Amino acid sequence: MMRIMVLFLCLLAGSLSAQCRQALVLGLDVSGSVDGSEYRLQLNGLAAAMRRPEVMQLILSNPEAPVRLAVFEWSEPRHQRVLIEWTTVQSPDDILKIAQTLEASPRSNAPLGTAVGSAMLFGANLLADQGNCWKRTLDLSGDGKHNLGPHPREVKSALQTAGITINGLVVGADDPNNGDKRYVQVGELSAYYKTWVILGPNAFIEVALGFDDYEAAMTRKLIRELEGLSLSQLSLPNQ
Repeated sequence: MMRIMVLFLCLLAGSLSAQCRQALVLGLDVSGSVDGSEYRLQLNGLAAAMRRPEVMQLILSNPEAPVRLAVFEWSEPRHQRVLIEWTTVQSPDDILKIAQTLEASPRSNAPLGTAVGSAMLFGANLLADQGNCWKRTLDLSGDGKHNLGPHPREVKSALQTAGITINGLVVGADDPNNGDKRYVQVGELSAYYKTWVILGPNAFIEVALGFDDYEAAMTRKLIRELEGLSLSQLSLPNQ
């Protein structure tokens, strides 16, 4: 009986240690509309957002069920480059290493096209490997509509039963001289992402009005995703 009890406790401990509360994939647009300076603003902005104390606190809030993170960049249908392989984030050092890797990542020779649907499929395939996480989320950043590959509406329809959430971070035009046109452009892109890209309960869109605003927008987005999951955990004992 004692041996059975010990075996049960070992199996239980192993099961608990294997859990994660959220698998989070971040997909970054590096198509032709993103120049070299915007590329750096995007990667450095994500790195800086992850270093924010309020974001770090949320990521590390439940050590027994940590967050797992992966990052990739995308452009045309056959161009998706993983920058951060799946990483279980359990300490401030883990977050700092991820941030440093992003800041040191050189830009690849990405083709010019924008394959939003292909990026959705690639992110969904990464999340398929994380079935023991309580929630699986793809964050897709983009500054334009698709012009190559499967249409996002077809991909969204195919992923309806995948059990994942897709959120969008829409990046508007950087040129402040465009005046009201900037708001029209980002409004159109937001509507496009809302209709054809985001997926799942409580899926949402965050907006960056230019890549200069990317860090702030990513910070808001990460807080909203991580805070929402933390609040749902806190409510469980009262149900």
